[in-house]
Amino acid sequence: MTEEREVVVPLEARGERLDAWLAGVLPEVSRSRVQQLLEAGEITLVEGKPLKANYRLRGGERVQVRLPKPARLEVKPEAIPLDILYEDEDIIVVNKPQGMVVHPAPGSARGTLVNALLYHCRDLSGINGVLRPGIVHRLDKDTSGILVAAKNDAAHRGLAAQIKDHSVKRVYLALVHGTVAEPAGRVEAPIGRHPVDRQRMAVTLKNSRPAVTHYRVVEHFPRYTLLEARLETGRTHQIRVHMAFIGHPVVGDPKYGPRRCPFTVPGQLLHAGCLGFVHPVRGDYLEFTTPPPAIFLQVLDQLRREKTGEG
Repeated sequence: MTEEREVVVPLEARGERLDAWLAGVLPEVSRSRVQQLLEAGEITLVEGKPLKANYRLRGGERVQVRLPKPARLEVKPEAIPLDILYEDEDIIVVNKPQGMVVHPAPGSARGTLVNALLYHCRDLSGINGVLRPGIVHRLDKDTSGILVAAKNDAAHRGLAAQIKDHSVKRVYLALVHGTVAEPAGRVEAPIGRHPVDRQRMAVTLKNSRPAVTHYRVVEHFPRYTLLEARLETGRTHQIRVHMAFIGHPVVGDPKYGPRRCPFTVPGQLLHAGCLGFVHPVRGDYLEFTTPPPAIFLQVLDQLRREKTGEG
């Protein structure tokens, strides 16, 4: 079964890229999903003319979007323990451990948060396709912290709309290299795929999207700074890329910082410690906080002892 929609391009959208504009007016469909639909010929002008992702809008076009029903899920539920912070019939909020991948990739469909959610919930929103059911936003494998998943399509659409209009509160704790001099700051630098290493992101003007990160200093240590970082946008690896861009890469992040880490840690010391949003069905505001994992706290304790001369 395929859902069909027709959208009319307003004159003020003239000159915008089709894929970016559609991702904005269809909050439940990501830009990458829009591009997949375009490649599959599922997005055309009403008169049948196929379109490409980089098509520049003229204003006034009538665009037909066909959304195929998600294919049968191949990912199997697994009895993996979850640290559940909140759950109702629409959403589930979990504290993801460091080292857990959020959603499966082709050829690797075990041990992920999605596997665990499918076992616990039995059913999740199918909007994001077979490998990312219920997933509205994500955290990197080695980033710990709070993540919300949608149990039905209505909840998914409501959460996705909030993420797109930047109204979701997302605050992280990050230990970074060096001394951050300013007590607070704002990094505004576009992020896109690295021009050479396709496994990395980078601050670049080519094929990039706007990205804004706010930060404030929580505590100074010799050679390190503990920061609170708040996302205004949510690009892939955003905090890691922006901190490296200003010369303060996240500790334990060999992809964007020093290859060798002075501490024995399994990955970057970056923790999504606060998540706040409006319940997508009920309409009340919810906010959740959780402390960093033990290894993060151990490093901070070591640095505090060294700072006071106790180490």
